[in-house]
Amino acid sequence: MNGKERLQAVLAGKQSDVLPNIPITMMLAADLYGRTYREYAADYHVLAHAQAQVSEQFGFDHVSVISDPAVEAADCGAAVLFPENQPPALDEAHSLLQNPETLIHLQPPPRGGGRRMANRLAGVAELRRLAGHDRIVEGWIEGPVAESADLRGINRLLMDFYDNPEFVRDLFAFVLDMELQFAREQVQAGADWIGIGDAACSLLGPDLYEEYVHPYHLKFIKGIHALGVPVRLHICGNISALLPRMGDLEPDIFDIDSMVSLSAVRAAIGPDCIITGNVNPVEGVMQGTPESITAEFAECFAAVGSTRYAVNAGCEIPRGTPTENLLALRNFARGD
Repeated sequence: MNGKERLQAVLAGKQSDVLPNIPITMMLAADLYGRTYREYAADYHVLAHAQAQVSEQFGFDHVSVISDPAVEAADCGAAVLFPENQPPALDEAHSLLQNPETLIHLQPPPRGGGRRMANRLAGVAELRRLAGHDRIVEGWIEGPVAESADLRGINRLLMDFYDNPEFVRDLFAFVLDMELQFAREQVQAGADWIGIGDAACSLLGPDLYEEYVHPYHLKFIKGIHALGVPVRLHICGNISALLPRMGDLEPDIFDIDSMVSLSAVRAAIGPDCIITGNVNPVEGVMQGTPESITAEFAECFAAVGSTRYAVNAGCEIPRGTPTENLLALRNFARGD
């Protein structure tokens, strides 16, 4: 099987030849391709060719357009900082929605997006061309809390849950419409599935999550499923307290960070979801040895309790990770 066939088989509940291998590589891919991260995030051609190279070199089963969380917000008019060799970041001191009343007049980017969203769509199309039928092409959008924080500022948003809850709901509704349209356009451009990044929701307690975020996670996932493609839900951070509220979300793939019990995740979400993770990216993968990496992934696989598992660290594989450690992920997936 090639990478695409392997992932499609596992997603369909069928047997694959080996475990899927789907780590997140961004700064690592840019470094190996010999370009700055500013170039990687701004130029779809650089991103696509860097992804194709790292995937081919280390036996990954997918390629991805994920680059940074500031894509959609930038095209809404948010102030974004572009360091030369770090990911673009929102300028929270000058957040677009410092005044909540601004939301009334905020318009989503046009179909096809502004400069940065259009660049991502071009990246999907280029990755589709480069990957052919051999690898999954992953599109990417921001989740409700993450994108709302990008537009409002994370500290203001966290206060809004208490001080201005109706604004939070209105903002989530705006984000939902914008992101589902963006997901639709990425699928039309050639994405095989859509990843949702919503790390900021791990900052919330279970009651706030259940009241405000859970309904929108359901809407995001069901909306993407309606496009006819699977969903990968990626939430960095410790979501252990949120797991009892997540049992009905039904993402196809669930990325789990290193501080969360994989057996608890399996118990919470049931047998059908593919769980991926969750070796610590720095201490376990970058600073580990091939032998220790193999042992840690074996523990992860055992904790999941089924073959519906994909090899991946708890989050992005750090730049500077030794070649032999990256190959250890491939070798574990293949049973070598």
